[in-house]
Amino acid sequence: MKELEEKLQYRFHDPKLLEHALCHSSYANEVRNGHTSNERLEFLGDSVLSIVVSDYLYRNFPNMPEGELTRLRASLVCEKSLCAFSRQLEIGRFLLLGRGEEKGGGRERDSILADAFEAVLAAMYLDGGMEPARKHVMRFVLAELEHTEDEVFKDYKTALQEIIQRNPEESVEYVLTGESGPDHDKRFLVEVHLNSNVIGKGKGRNKKQAEQMAAKQALELMGEEI
Repeated sequence: MKELEEKLQYRFHDPKLLEHALCHSSYANEVRNGHTSNERLEFLGDSVLSIVVSDYLYRNFPNMPEGELTRLRASLVCEKSLCAFSRQLEIGRFLLLGRGEEKGGGRERDSILADAFEAVLAAMYLDGGMEPARKHVMRFVLAELEHTEDEVFKDYKTALQEIIQRNPEESVEYVLTGESGPDHDKRFLVEVHLNSNVIGKGKGRNKKQAEQMAAKQALELMGEEI
C-alpha cells in the first residue's frame, strides 16, 4: 500500500480506509472474512468529486452560464476521464478482486477503475478532510481541462470579430489586465476594447480562455444571442 500512497501523494492515518477503498464487491462476497465492498465509499467519492469540480468551475468561470458549467463538469468527471485518472495511478494493480473478476480482466475494466478512483477519493476525504481530497482531484482535473476546453468553449472571439467587421473603422483589442495565483493554477484577467472603450471582461486559466470569456460578455452586452 505504501507504493500506492506514494502515487497518491498522500499518507493515510488509517491505512484500513485505503484497503477498504480497493475492495471490490466480488472479493467481499467471495472471501467473507469481514471485508466489505467499496461501493459505499464510491457513493461518497462521487459527491466529493462533484463538489470539488463544481466549486472550481464556479470560481474560475464567472461568466459561464449554468448549462455550460454542467456540460464542462460532466466531461471532466465522466467514466472515461475517471478511468484514465485511475490508470495513471495504476490503481488496478492494487485492487482486491474475486477469482472470477480477476480471470475476467477486472483489473482493466473501465467501470471498476472509475469506481475505484471515486472510492479512493472518499477514503482520502474521510482520512484527512476536504483539502487533501481537493488537491488530489485537481491534480487530474487541471490537466484534463486543457484537453476539453476547446471542445466546450464556443468561439466567441470569432463571433465578435464578425460583428465588428461590419464597420471597417472599428477595431477590437484584447488587453491582459492582471494575473494571480501560483504557477500551477494561474488566473488571467482580460478586457476586450472596442477602439478605446472596454466592452467586456473575462477570466480564465489561461489567456485564451480569458479572451473568450471577455468576448462572450461583450456579445451579451450587445444583446447578441450566443
